[in-house]
Amino acid sequence: MKSALRLPKGAVRPRAAVMAMAPYSPPTSNRRGKLRLDFNENTVGCSPRVLAALKDSLEGDALAVYPDYGDAREEIARYFNVRPSQFLFTNGTDEAIQVLVNTYVDDGQEVVLLKPSYAMYRFYAEAAGARIREIVYPRLGMEFPLDAVLAAITPETRAVMLANPNNPTGTGISLLAIERILRRARKAVVLVDEAYYEFSGVTALTEIGRVPNLFVSRTFSKVFGMAAMRLGCLFAHEANVAFLHKAQSPYSVNALAVAAARAAVQDPGYIHNYVAEVLAARELLCFGLEKLGIPYVPSSGNFVLGNFGRRAIEVRDALRGQGILVRDRSYEAAGCVRITVGTREQMRCLLAALEEVWNA
Repeated sequence: MKSALRLPKGAVRPRAAVMAMAPYSPPTSNRRGKLRLDFNENTVGCSPRVLAALKDSLEGDALAVYPDYGDAREEIARYFNVRPSQFLFTNGTDEAIQVLVNTYVDDGQEVVLLKPSYAMYRFYAEAAGARIREIVYPRLGMEFPLDAVLAAITPETRAVMLANPNNPTGTGISLLAIERILRRARKAVVLVDEAYYEFSGVTALTEIGRVPNLFVSRTFSKVFGMAAMRLGCLFAHEANVAFLHKAQSPYSVNALAVAAARAAVQDPGYIHNYVAEVLAARELLCFGLEKLGIPYVPSSGNFVLGNFGRRAIEVRDALRGQGILVRDRSYEAAGCVRITVGTREQMRCLLAALEEVWNA
């Protein structure tokens, strides 16, 4: 899809890959004060320890100094049970994807992606001028299409990008399937994006020291409730990390984000309690959708993809009118709306509004 943007007379023409990209414009405005079930964020906020750490960091002399990641790197490494040399801080998972692509993918090289999945995989691959080979999730159950992915990987494949669990489907990938992909893609880098790991419990992070073409990303934007801080981590064999650092700006992560992350990992009980609440709320939401006769995809994440058919946009807009935000995904999965799972109280509020809309 070519960009509709027009160049003024005399302007310098951007690279062909950028000209061909479609603009990405997420609906992020006018969300304050509403029930935010549209971006898979933590719906109750970050740990109180994070807020206290940020207040302690707000000193003029501290803000005047470039970030020092040393102590934070040690502490975050202990939390994830890796060595400090096995990861880098990134400005959200988005920068993790960008740095991976910048390090390993040249113009015209092949990248294997899934559809539907997180839009930033395609975004950065397209910006790099990569050839994209897209594998479509089967429509009924949205199960991971392992055989199709394996068939798509060839000696020409340079990168494979996977989300586990996948967004927006919520479906997961088994460790056995990931292992088969890694063996098949020996000449490619394989990114396993574990943004929703805490809700699924399935991780490939333990394998980064053993498998040299494996890269794993995590984020502080979801379960930790720090989406505004824009902090992620990209994990890999330490030999890979040295090259990733070469392709990354030295101070892309700000000091406040790092201070917040240190405080967040010091409060594992807060995360544990929130995850337990979300898992209970997810069951409540699925039960409610079943009662209303609305099909959905069983999810391993903190969101559920419901199939509202021709009424998808109508339902989204009607809920928005009641102050409840959900995310339309019908542009890539016909009739589907993604609902973030928050607390049980929030799901009861959503289901009451949805019943009114659905039965109108």
